Amino acid sequence: MRWRLLLIEGDAAFNMAVDEALMVIGTPTVRFYRFRPSAVTIGRFQRVSDSVNLEALSELGIKFVRRPTGGGSVFHDELGEITYSVAGPRELFPVSIEGSLRWIAKGVIKALDELGVKAELSGINDVVVNGRKISGSAQARTKHNLMQHGTLMYATDLEKLSKVLRAPKEKLADKGVTSIYERVTTASLVLSRRISYEEALEAMIKGFSFLGELEEGELTDSELEVVRRLVSKYESREWNFRY
Repeated sequence: MRWRLLLIEGDAAFNMAVDEALMVIGTPTVRFYRFRPSAVTIGRFQRVSDSVNLEALSELGIKFVRRPTGGGSVFHDELGEITYSVAGPRELFPVSIEGSLRWIAKGVIKALDELGVKAELSGINDVVVNGRKISGSAQARTKHNLMQHGTLMYATDLEKLSKVLRAPKEKLADKGVTSIYERVTTASLVLSRRISYEEALEAMIKGFSFLGELEEGELTDSELEVVRRLVSKYESREWNFRY
């Protein structure tokens, strides 16, 4: 099976517009990208006040965007986090949401193994190392297509992450911790050395090659047209503050 490999990146609205466009069109695609500049994404159905610290975001000059997928809030550190997205016809993936989430997330586990980090799946959509989250994923579907995107924290600034994200106390208590900071980790921390973006990207490409052959390509004209239409949605207050 041949998959198109995309390495295009941009700001928060652009990145979410591209991922939704990939789902709409449905060409089998694996994409790796950064948020430039750093940003926060929140789940499609999250309440803003419960998900992010708006005061901290303002102080740090960080924007947030609502994703087309569910799940919780995520800090995308331009200098320490790489995001993946996988899209294609639904028949290419396990039928159930849980099965497809876990199957696609194998790419992250294999990427971490390439870096020398032993990780495992936890629950439906988390990848953990020694009980601490290093990656999360979320998924959306149309009638015919599927798109899943997720993270790999290779050198994320966890102090900044803990400032800008909010997490329900009940969720933290379930994990046996009192703060977000205690619940997460990065590949650099695990290995006690700084992982570069280039090293993380190479590992991700190798990790997701379990899907098939990855051949670098570009967005098509029809996809670019959808992206242009969607960017304004992801930039709008109406979308981002809908809950």
